Amino acid sequence: MKEDLRGLMEDILRREAEAVLSIPVSDGYGKAVDLIVEHVNRRGGKLITSGMGKAGQIAMNIATTFCSTGTPSVFLHPSEAQHGDLGIIQRNDLMLLLSNSGKTREIVELVELARILNPSIPIIVITGNSDSLLAKIGDVVLLTGGAPEVCPLGMTPTTSTTTMTVMGDVLVVATMKAIGFTREEYAKRHHGGYLGHKASGGENKEEVY
Repeated sequence: MKEDLRGLMEDILRREAEAVLSIPVSDGYGKAVDLIVEHVNRRGGKLITSGMGKAGQIAMNIATTFCSTGTPSVFLHPSEAQHGDLGIIQRNDLMLLLSNSGKTREIVELVELARILNPSIPIIVITGNSDSLLAKIGDVVLLTGGAPEVCPLGMTPTTSTTTMTVMGDVLVVATMKAIGFTREEYAKRHHGGYLGHKASGGENKEEVY
């Protein structure tokens, strides 16, 4: 590996690791997990995640991870929501919204529309801006810490999406523990590929996936 690339890689790894370690640890995580467990696992609702652009891709990943670990979740594209997909919202649902700036127009509008359909729907927000509109209207606000992007322009979502991913992992794992999610339950939801094979107790077999 060329020295200049090695140095760049080491710098990016260090900065992103520092960003993850600087994510504020707050009581908001406990409140968020309590809301998720109450609305989804007890009342039978679902977790609706959303974000625009790169944050939306992270929100989609969080939704699929929740689904495979016992907490029904769907990703709602904020633009498509304005063209009928908002109808996915039902009684007892709650939302997890991602926006690094906390000002993303489509996400702010999504909150307004969602609360017309369901005025009491709880909103959990992941953002890097504590002074943003989303931070003010969220029921629970989880801050990324606002570390600068490692992109040389300081603009491309890089560090921010890394921290959002980790924060989503915290919510997923904490919820799994709260509901006592087991390996057997995981196997019921994950039949395909290596993980499905491993979850069903076949990890010692000589098979390739």
